[in-house]
Amino acid sequence: MPRHALRVHPTFRSFLLHLMLILLMPLPAVAPAASGAAQGTTATSTAAATHILEANPDNYRGKIRQLRPGDHLRLAAGNYPRSLRLHGLKGTAEAPIVISGPESGEPAVLLGRDGENTISLSGTAHLILSHLTLDGRGRNAAGVVLEGNGQPAHHITLEGLIIKNYDATQGHTGITTRAPAWDWTLRNNHIHDVGTGLYLGQPDGSAPFIGGRIENNAIQRTLGYNMQIKHQEVRDPVPGIPTDRRDTIIRHNLFSKVERSRSGDSARPNLLVGHWPPKGPGHHDRYLIYGNLFYENPHERLFQGEGNVALYNNLFFNSHGPGILIMPHNDVPKAIYILQNTVVTAGPGIRILDPHPDHPLQASGNALFSPEPLQVVDAVPTGKNFTAPLEAAEHHLHAPEPRLDHLDLYPHPNRLGREKNTSAIGPLPHLDRDYNHRPRKRPTWGAFDAASTRNPGRAPGIGPPMLQCPNC
Repeated sequence: MPRHALRVHPTFRSFLLHLMLILLMPLPAVAPAASGAAQGTTATSTAAATHILEANPDNYRGKIRQLRPGDHLRLAAGNYPRSLRLHGLKGTAEAPIVISGPESGEPAVLLGRDGENTISLSGTAHLILSHLTLDGRGRNAAGVVLEGNGQPAHHITLEGLIIKNYDATQGHTGITTRAPAWDWTLRNNHIHDVGTGLYLGQPDGSAPFIGGRIENNAIQRTLGYNMQIKHQEVRDPVPGIPTDRRDTIIRHNLFSKVERSRSGDSARPNLLVGHWPPKGPGHHDRYLIYGNLFYENPHERLFQGEGNVALYNNLFFNSHGPGILIMPHNDVPKAIYILQNTVVTAGPGIRILDPHPDHPLQASGNALFSPEPLQVVDAVPTGKNFTAPLEAAEHHLHAPEPRLDHLDLYPHPNRLGREKNTSAIGPLPHLDRDYNHRPRKRPTWGAFDAASTRNPGRAPGIGPPMLQCPNC
């Protein structure tokens, strides 16, 4: 049987040729999926962006109204005269919305304006704001505000922001949440010359801040608090609000009130954390506060807390007054762990008042240099700490000096050694690392490992990256 040649239409022949060329093209390299962003890295990669928009001071407000999940709005350098109103703006977990300024060179500056919060959030979710400068110019405005209209905001990342000059009064803030907020990340921000740095929650306990991560920030020159997280009453059943136990992590920050602190009735601690809900969801939540530098407060204590608090591997330095106060504020102290801190204070080092008798309380492994190192109730064992007068600090520590650029609380060689670390109390993350976030190899009192003769400095990616401060 004769074989017949196959006749191919010219259009179909052209299609086959193009298909073969496409199949033979080399595929682009695909990066492996990340198992989670490393600390100190930016979350603003455009790899996941489905649409990149460019904006400038003339057209940015119109571009904001166009944003959809996966979009990345890049603001050019320049001064932006009106607020960013981001109400109802929602990305998704897989495709967050990103708004960023230049990572180097001249910044994108959002200017404060009387009667307008510079960045206003409401009903916002899966949003990343990065590399922006917010300049309040002393106006009647706040920096970033989750408005108090009852609409929650969740999965918000504020990273690499400079927030300054919101200092018309002590009540003007850098970052504020006035409605329920959960899964916020505040990272690598420099907040200075503001009334209050971070004010998270409402005074009546009705706007819970849940499961936050606050890391590598520098908060300085505040009139009032560097940071306060308000107490929480029983949580309303808001759609999507977490019901499982959550930890709010506060780590590797600088809290400094050496300058501009108000006195008298307006004096405030560097950091105050309030209690968790008395019952229901959130009742067992915790604050995990580690690897921070609490530096100077001319008129108040450095830290005050109640509820469930783990405070470990921190440095506390106050040449004017007290260090740590655990006491009832709107409720009572409950599960309290104060472990492996170095405390150098002119007032009481650690003071604990009226803790709940049915909850654990442990203060151990600390190195305390103070005229009154420990003021605690009789039920708290205090033998597992190193205590000495304030004057002895210079004999044990490299440079306990009241200048931030000189301060070095790392132990001298052969000082503050102990037989073994005895602070293990269960699953506290990074309890086995020191203030520098380096592994603890040698049993030592206080916040440092002290395996080296000199301070090796912070591990890469640890601490506020914007400061010229080697030990911050």
